Amino acid sequence: MTAEELERVHLPGKSTELVRGRLLVREPPGTYHGKIAAKLSFLVASFVYAHDLGDVFGQDTGFKIASDPDTVRAPDFAFLARERASAIRPRGYAAVAPDLVVEIASPDDRPGEVLAKVGDWLDAGVRLVWVIDPQRAEAHVHRPDGGLELIEADGALDGEAVLPGFSCQLSRLFD
Repeated sequence: MTAEELERVHLPGKSTELVRGRLLVREPPGTYHGKIAAKLSFLVASFVYAHDLGDVFGQDTGFKIASDPDTVRAPDFAFLARERASAIRPRGYAAVAPDLVVEIASPDDRPGEVLAKVGDWLDAGVRLVWVIDPQRAEAHVHRPDGGLELIEADGALDGEAVLPGFSCQLSRLFD
């Protein structure tokens, strides 16, 4: 399947992604997952728009991050810097890797699948990936150089060079 064919797939109540030409169909995330995604979106978006840094994208927005075969991944949250925002068109999946991607682990996610998704993002050029694990009240920060950092609930997510000056206590997301 191609990214263009994925645009025409309509499966009510399901979330879809395309990985190396293969369609992935999943149940939508649960309510608690959505609550965390919304809080994080609000906090990051407030910072991004106040500083005119670029655009943010909500849960399940697709990005075409590979071609032949196509891969369209849909993170729980993404940020794209202003200077790269011209890749966004009114229709279709932008062929661009966001600068920041956030994945929120669901209770049924298999660790290998989450790591494969992180690998896809980093291979595509994402500069920072946060994987938030609500069940363990922690987050893992993945960087393109292979760096990995564990953030516990009393720690803070840091925007680093991607969102300089942004910081958020991880525990705020779990309240």
